[in-house]
Amino acid sequence: MLWFRRDLRLGDHPALMRAANEGPVVALFVLDPALRATSGNARLAFLLASLRSLDADLRAHGGSLTVRVGKPDSVVPEMVRESGARSVHISADFAPYGAERDARVAETLGTVPLVRTGSPYAVAPGRVTKEDGNPYKVFSAFYRAWRAHGWRGPAASDPSAVDWVAADGDGVPETPLAQIPLPEAGEQAAHRVWQKFLGSHLAHYPDVRDRPDLDHTSRLSPYLKFGAIHPRTLLADLTPDDETFVKELAWREFYAAVLHFWPSSAHDYFQPRMATMAYETGPDADEMFEAWASGNTGYPIVDAGMRQLLGEGWMHNRVRMITASFLVKDLHLEWTRGARHFMHQLIDGDLASNQHGWQWVAGTGTDAAPYFRIFNPVTQGKKFDPAGDYIRRWVPELSALEGRDIHEPWRRAAGAPSGYPPPIVEHAHERLEALARYKSVTSSPR
Repeated sequence: MLWFRRDLRLGDHPALMRAANEGPVVALFVLDPALRATSGNARLAFLLASLRSLDADLRAHGGSLTVRVGKPDSVVPEMVRESGARSVHISADFAPYGAERDARVAETLGTVPLVRTGSPYAVAPGRVTKEDGNPYKVFSAFYRAWRAHGWRGPAASDPSAVDWVAADGDGVPETPLAQIPLPEAGEQAAHRVWQKFLGSHLAHYPDVRDRPDLDHTSRLSPYLKFGAIHPRTLLADLTPDDETFVKELAWREFYAAVLHFWPSSAHDYFQPRMATMAYETGPDADEMFEAWASGNTGYPIVDAGMRQLLGEGWMHNRVRMITASFLVKDLHLEWTRGARHFMHQLIDGDLASNQHGWQWVAGTGTDAAPYFRIFNPVTQGKKFDPAGDYIRRWVPELSALEGRDIHEPWRRAAGAPSGYPPPIVEHAHERLEALARYKSVTSSPR
């Protein structure tokens, strides 16, 4: 039996080929209520579309996907009993919940082995450590060791050679109303997106990757999230000239490793002393959070990003950093609130990348002195959306403005256009306040 999870593909799939080498294969996906409850409608809709695509691919090779709803430690043993499977094959999961879930399933399976082959990463979390065996806390050192370690090439997979066995299931549930357009799901779509990026944007990626107005990023994150394509497949197509993009893949692997070694960092502070930071609370804080979440802060680049999140279930990475910095360092709201909001809205919501990306911005994570890094939302907008095209796309109230006005509409003689709010705070003042709050924490005795 092959139990699909974050590997919804048939190509470059080591666990699939190992299962096939042992005999007939039942293809199973368990729709776990615990994970379903933490997904917003957009991510759940994309997952269900991915399952339908995987089922179609399996049927093209003589198989089908069995989807069952329930707790994995009940469903998987039940499927083993029904099918007579002698083993259950998986790609290893290193996230806190996934690792604990797999341990429970392995225990309930008894003498039937749960066989782990491969993972969602080019290098499995835990493989890259310092010489003394301790994990890395700094990306640059991790990256050098990760590159030195290297990775295998794509695994040869031939789904047509697999003896697929059908089993009864609950079917893929009805897709919830996502209310936003979703990317095309599935393995073939992932490869089309990758080939388009390779042919059109990769060569210019180092120069334009921070420009949300140009939209020249790979847009592969939803496919990597659910394993419709493996990072090993991407790395095999890259050359030494593509170092910038390789580093972006490495950040994903770094954060997965950090979460593996420090599982509590999914929700707690990676730097515990930063938990004493003073944050705003109460009704006024809630109003500020709602203004941020709805894209009504009065800062155009921030509002464009938050509206993109609501409108696409995705946000450009540079703008993720800008909007996160604004919540934590301009509004003085705790990073955990923003991280939860992102995880609920994002189609590509990945626990390790999301939580540690937020902690990096908030100055509570894997960085030596990050609290000095406070993004100015005006200068960031001018630098990375110079003509204001990204802002116009997502903030129609400002669509008629040109030049400097679109980044600072409150400075116009007539003020901001009707319907667009004034700045919720003054950045220069809040920057000094943020630095004072951080200094009070970092300068206190440990």
